[in-house]
Amino acid sequence: MEHGGQARPVRVIALMNQKGGVGKTTTTVNLAAAIAAAGRDTLVIDLAPQAHTTLHLGQTAGPTDDSGTVYDILLDEGVDPAACVRPVDSRLHMMPSETDLAAAETELTGNPTRHGRLAGALHRLGGAHEFVLIDCPPSLGLLTMNALAAADEVLIPMQAHFLALQGVGKLLETVGPGRQELNPHLTVAGVVLCMHDNQVTHAREVVADLEPFFENERGTGRAWSDARVYHPPIRRNIKLAECPSFGQTIMQYAPWAPGASDYQKLAQTVIAEWDLAIGRQPQPAPAAAASAAAAPAPEAPPTATPTVAPSPEPASAPSGTEGDQALPNLPNQSEPGQSEPGRSEHDLSDAEIHVLRGRLPAAPTSPAPADTQGRA
Repeated sequence: MEHGGQARPVRVIALMNQKGGVGKTTTTVNLAAAIAAAGRDTLVIDLAPQAHTTLHLGQTAGPTDDSGTVYDILLDEGVDPAACVRPVDSRLHMMPSETDLAAAETELTGNPTRHGRLAGALHRLGGAHEFVLIDCPPSLGLLTMNALAAADEVLIPMQAHFLALQGVGKLLETVGPGRQELNPHLTVAGVVLCMHDNQVTHAREVVADLEPFFENERGTGRAWSDARVYHPPIRRNIKLAECPSFGQTIMQYAPWAPGASDYQKLAQTVIAEWDLAIGRQPQPAPAAAASAAAAPAPEAPPTATPTVAPSPEPASAPSGTEGDQALPNLPNQSEPGQSEPGRSEHDLSDAEIHVLRGRLPAAPTSPAPADTQGRA
């Protein structure tokens, strides 16, 4: 999607769930922080009157001397959206909320452009940010409709509970009409599992119902026909619950915590699929690139090589047994000198142990003769 006539494409994602307490604000903040940490300019828009996303990022809810809020943008199309953007980090910015946002629906009643106010603001903002994440309120109204009209995709944070699964079904019913009436290009990117515990049987059962549902929707042309369940899930982690009280993201508060690792992996997936969609070559994260640049060049290997007696060539496989041929780069193949995954030396014969240790060449294996008489 291009904004403001800029050549730079912008990915606008609305994070929605009509059920509260499923990790929507936590995912919006920490996914945005992880994307920004990977070197991508990211904007967070807080569309909830509670302003929890604003507080989570350490910002003051409501207008300040330096900036307005998303309420100003929705109420007045003449407001410069850049004047409502606040810096959080070098590549992370946000558009804050305020409690007066709850009155926006009443104040804009009857206005023919009320559902497109946020989309117009992003268009005027141009391509200043590559990723825009919108935290939607847990209700269907004017604010959510503005998010649907402005977004390219919907990302659904949810817990793997039965009622949350039912809420996803209702949410998909909402996205369908929104696509028809407001934004024909709107799609559902998928589901992010939050506060997940894979050891709980009920959680595994919910995921087992959700994944086949999306698979069966492939090729249907619906808004969620390309949706998926993102992996790995976001594990339950107390540090994710603690960091909002300090006005910090998990990357700032506890970058070593499991929650930080999970959101970093989710961000890598979101960035990779975006790069693939726009035809961009994958780029290493800034930290990885800096480490690679600082690493010394590897020394050239010695030219002289020891003389090794050649191993006898294995007997050629009989015709029609292509599965017996060695295939390179298979994940389950063992490198020479290593045991196979899941097997210890106690599971191997003496000959195999010597082969793995490099003490004698591998003996060719011949196919067993066919048993035409049947087993005794």
